[in-house]
Amino acid sequence: MVATRKACKDCGSTTRKVTSPGPRCATCQRARRTNVSEARRLAYVAKQYNLTPKQYQALWEACGGKCMTCRRLRARCVDHDHKCCPGKTSCGKCVRGLLCGPCNKGVLGHLRDDPAAMRRCADYVENPPARLILAIDRLEGDP
Repeated sequence: MVATRKACKDCGSTTRKVTSPGPRCATCQRARRTNVSEARRLAYVAKQYNLTPKQYQALWEACGGKCMTCRRLRARCVDHDHKCCPGKTSCGKCVRGLLCGPCNKGVLGHLRDDPAAMRRCADYVENPPARLILAIDRLEGDP
C-alpha cells in the first residue's frame, strides 16, 4: 500500500511534505508567516503613529529599507518628534522617518533629540581629542 501525502492547503502541492501543525507545505507556511507578520506591523504602525500602509510604504521606499541615519541596518522603527506628541503614540504629523532600533533608541533616544549633542558627537568622531593629546605627548619625547 502506497501512502499518499496530504495536499498543501494553499498551493495544492502533494510533492512537498505538509508541515506540522498546519495543512501547508513549508514554503507556503513561511510565506503565510511573513504576510501575517507584515499585517501586524502595519496595524501597529497605524495605531501608534497614525500612518496608513501607503504612507509607511512610501517612507520605506524613500529610505530603501535602510536606516535613514546609519544606512546599515533594516529600518523598522518609526521616528517621531516627542516634543509634538509626548509618549509612544503620535498624531502622524510629527513623524520624521524610519530608523533602525539602535539609532532610534540608542542614538536619538539617548541624546534626547538634541541637535547640539549630535553635532558634538560628529565633531568628536571627526576630531578625537586623544589624537591631539597623544601627538603632544609624542613630541615631548615621553616613551
